[in-house]
Amino acid sequence: MTTYTILIILSGLVIFSYLFDLVASKTKVPSVLLLLLLGIGLRLLVDNLKIQTFNFLSILPTLGTVGLILIVFEGSLELKYDRHKNKVIKSTFFSALSILLGTTSVITTIIYQISHHDLYTCIANAIPFSVISSAIAIPSAAALNNKDKEFVIYESSFSDILGIIIFNFTITNHSVTTSAFIGLGLSTFLILLLSAIACVVLLYIMGRLVHHIKFFLIIAILILVYAIGQSYHLSSLVLILSTGLFLNNADTIQNVWFRSIFLYRNLTADLSQLYQLSAESAFILRTFFFVIFGFTMNIGELNDKIVLANGFFILITIYLIRMLFLKIFKKDTLGPILYIAPRGLISILLYFNLPASLKIPEVGTPFLFLVVLGSSIVMTLGITLSKRNSIVH
Repeated sequence: MTTYTILIILSGLVIFSYLFDLVASKTKVPSVLLLLLLGIGLRLLVDNLKIQTFNFLSILPTLGTVGLILIVFEGSLELKYDRHKNKVIKSTFFSALSILLGTTSVITTIIYQISHHDLYTCIANAIPFSVISSAIAIPSAAALNNKDKEFVIYESSFSDILGIIIFNFTITNHSVTTSAFIGLGLSTFLILLLSAIACVVLLYIMGRLVHHIKFFLIIAILILVYAIGQSYHLSSLVLILSTGLFLNNADTIQNVWFRSIFLYRNLTADLSQLYQLSAESAFILRTFFFVIFGFTMNIGELNDKIVLANGFFILITIYLIRMLFLKIFKKDTLGPILYIAPRGLISILLYFNLPASLKIPEVGTPFLFLVVLGSSIVMTLGITLSKRNSIVH
C-alpha cells in the first residue's frame, strides 16, 4: 500500500467521522455505531479484494487509552462546580458504584453458567461488561438538558474510574484479604495526592509558558503522569477528571495568595483553547479506535446462537439493574438517562488488559462486540423514543 493510498484512507475516515457526527446530531444515532459499521464494511471489502493488512489489534489499546484520557479530560473541562452540585456528585457517585457492583455480580453469575470457570476468573471477565463507557456516553449526552447532561458526565466518568479501580484490584489480588484493602487504600491516597500536585503544577506551568506551543505540552504531561500511575496499578483516571475540574474552576477559589500566584489574565482564553484541542484530538482518536475495532471483528462469529443468547441476557441485565438503582439515586423522571449505559472504549481496554491466564474462550471478542453494539443500539432507540414522547406530551 503506497503512502498516498494510506493518506487517502486516513483523511477519508476523518471526513466520514465528521459526517457521522452531523448525522448523529440530527438522528440521535451515536457516531460510534456508524464508525463500527464502517470498520466492518472495510473489513468485508478488504477480505473480498484480498488486500494484505497488518495486525491492527496491536495498536488498539494505545489508541483507546489516549482517546479515553482526552474524552474524560474534555468532559471535565465543561463542568463548573458550586456547592449546590454536591448532591448531584454524591448521587452520581453512589449510582455509578451501585450499578457497577450490581451489574458485575449478575454478569459474573451468567459467565459462570456459560463457562463453569472459578468465581475469581468469572468476576475478572465480568467487570469489562459492567462499566459505562464515558467515551460514548458523554458525546451522546450533548443533546440532553444541562441537568441530565451533567448527570451523565459525572456518572459515566465515575463508572470508568471505579471500574478501573475494581479491575486493578481484582487482577492484582487473587483473594480478598486485609492487606489487599490496605493496598487499595494506599493506592487511592497516592493517586489523590498525585492528582492534587498535578493540578497545581499544571496550572502554574500554563501561566508561565510563553512558547506558542503550550497545550500539547500540557496534554503530554497529563498522558505521561497517567501512564506512570497506571503502570503502578493506580487508577490514574481520577487524575484526569480532577485536573479538568480544577482548571475549569480555579477562578472560583477566593484565596488571595492562590489567586496572586496561579491565576493569570489569559486563563479563560487558554482553557477555551485547551478544551478545543482536547475535543478535536479526542475526535480523531475515537474515529480510528472504533473503525479499527469494527475492522478487527469477524462478524461470521456472531452467527453463533449461544453467543447471541448470552449477549442478549447480559444486555437485559444491564438495563434492569440500571433502572432499579436509578430509581433510588435519581429521584426525578429517568427519561433518556435510563438508556445511556453504553459499553465501548473502556470495556474494550479492560478486556484487552485481562491477563492471558484469566481469559475465557466462551467470552471472547465476538461476545464483547455484541454487547458494545447492542448497548449502542439500545441507547439510540431509547434517546429517540424519549425525545419523541416528550414532544408528544
